[in-house]
Amino acid sequence: MSLIFFILMIGFRFLELKLVFDSHILPFQFDEVLTVGLLDDISWYFYFVGLLLILHGIVSFFSIKIAKWFSQLIFGIALVIQLALTFYFSRSLIPLGKDLYAYSTSDLILTVEASGQLNPTNLIFIGIFFVVLLFLLQTGIWIMRLSLRSYLYVTGISYLLLLVAVINPLVDLKSQDETKQNIKLNKSSFLAFQTFDYFMFTNEYYFDFYLRSTNEGLAVKKDYFDPSFPFAFKANYPDVLGPYFDSLEKAPDIVFVLIESMGKAYSGTDAYLGSFTPFLDSLEQHSLVWMNNVSSTGRTFGILPGIFSGLPFGEKGFLELYQDFPKHESLLSVLRENDYEVRYFIGADQNFDNQGSFLNYQKVDQLVDILGFDPKYEKAPSNTGFSWGYSDKELFRNGLEKLPLNSSKPQLRIFQTQTSHDPYLVPELPFYQSKLRSHLKDNLKLSDSQIGDYLAYEDVYMTLLYADDAVREFMEAYSKRPEFENTIFIFTGDHRLPDIPMSSRLDRFHVPLIIYSPLITRPSYFRGMTSHFEVTPSILAFLRDQAGLKMPEIATWQGQVLDTSRVFQSKLAMPLMRNKNQLLDYLDGEFFLSDGQLFTISDNLNIDPVTDNDLTNKLNGQFEDFKNKNNYMVQTRKLLPVQQIN
Repeated sequence: MSLIFFILMIGFRFLELKLVFDSHILPFQFDEVLTVGLLDDISWYFYFVGLLLILHGIVSFFSIKIAKWFSQLIFGIALVIQLALTFYFSRSLIPLGKDLYAYSTSDLILTVEASGQLNPTNLIFIGIFFVVLLFLLQTGIWIMRLSLRSYLYVTGISYLLLLVAVINPLVDLKSQDETKQNIKLNKSSFLAFQTFDYFMFTNEYYFDFYLRSTNEGLAVKKDYFDPSFPFAFKANYPDVLGPYFDSLEKAPDIVFVLIESMGKAYSGTDAYLGSFTPFLDSLEQHSLVWMNNVSSTGRTFGILPGIFSGLPFGEKGFLELYQDFPKHESLLSVLRENDYEVRYFIGADQNFDNQGSFLNYQKVDQLVDILGFDPKYEKAPSNTGFSWGYSDKELFRNGLEKLPLNSSKPQLRIFQTQTSHDPYLVPELPFYQSKLRSHLKDNLKLSDSQIGDYLAYEDVYMTLLYADDAVREFMEAYSKRPEFENTIFIFTGDHRLPDIPMSSRLDRFHVPLIIYSPLITRPSYFRGMTSHFEVTPSILAFLRDQAGLKMPEIATWQGQVLDTSRVFQSKLAMPLMRNKNQLLDYLDGEFFLSDGQLFTISDNLNIDPVTDNDLTNKLNGQFEDFKNKNNYMVQTRKLLPVQQIN
């Protein structure tokens, strides 16, 4: 049975590579990943079959027949899982790991339903496929009969090679190109070892952290004053935005537009895939634009706690602490305490990723989600009958209708889109099919062969054009409102989408950041590296100095201030969370530590590997220190001491 298992697993490797190379345009060839991928498959084969043989032997002491059935069943299940992981990866180019255990059952079901994979046809196919696998394994028993000595030789050689693989791995999978590295992985092996790490080490805590006594290289000097609250500090944030604005007569309204999956790779100036956001591009010319901005996480779960609070991640993202949030402040809560009204609009379910719990903790004045749309609006298109909710144009139209026409209080308004998300189904399909082809030919000036490469991701690029159109309609409508002239708009993406291959490990975090307002007097492009963590402290410092708002004396935001340097530099020190349960990346100045490998960062967030053991150890120490503080916060819920706004 193990020989049949081996043959099928090798066959699945070729199937995976065919699916990946048929579905994606990659900057490397089939043969560049085949050999290393097969070696990783063989390594996993030794681990898996070696363990199963031990279990098989134990069961066979009681019944040889039951042992055979047991092993046959395990082999069959393992092959079904391998096939499922193959199809998952061929779509997303991200292997499924411990992030699987970070989502609730209801969220997982919603995700699978939205992808269109949970349907009767697929379930029937899986059942038939499983029966066929059991038959093939049984066929191996019937036809592959060796002598006892031959079985012993095969077993002995296998365990010897397993020992070699443990002591000295057959292949080093690390690569600067994350997509290339992911393709080489055996997906079952990756999930198995991630599962082991999750269940074996998830509750280990080490509280030997220190309070950083120096702030070398950082833009803001923070005074960490209490070891029992290791994230709390006192600091005076400078106002870096004021010089670019006209003087304020009163506190301005602030509007955030959080655009799903809007990465810098395909939006704005220097977008290396070409820009698919012509309206946002035109807005840049009248805005403050940060060219080297990163999100704090590689998925949507981090956008709200990241951009509005600069919060640590917890174990699975801060929002997973929803049952007992540590005391914390946010841009929302601080502005509410300064007499702002806070309103939030989304076209999806507020409960997904527990975003509603976070917003309710901030005591927002108005929260409109999928249940708050008027009947005249239609849900987003669906191939399966299930939809995430309402498309972006409907989101903005519904939200604008529900805003008060006049308000005596300043406003903080947040709109979060969701159309540019898997399964990438755009309304007005014929119109956007035509618009995409016109954009590729007339705007991006691509050749016919290049257009063919882009059309491999037609559904994705159409949703980006649609999202940009939705923002254009929103801004045209908003410009007619009386409060427009005193409003500051902030546009950003939550992360870069993974379905189009990424250029580097940092690319997934590289997102646009645009601040637009009629109040801006000096539109500018900035190349100083910044992140979502810097948005809240910078906005609050601006409102403190320009509008007299009161700010908390003690803060926990991990951010510095938005860097207004015209040349590339980095004065950040921050962790990045790829997916839930995957805290593998750390930034410090112009260095990037990713899964133990060190890189230097340059303009446009390009990265290059570098070897410096002392620097690697230093960054590893800082990263581990953050993890210890983060774990301490999870266990004790000590984040922010009780204080008063001054």
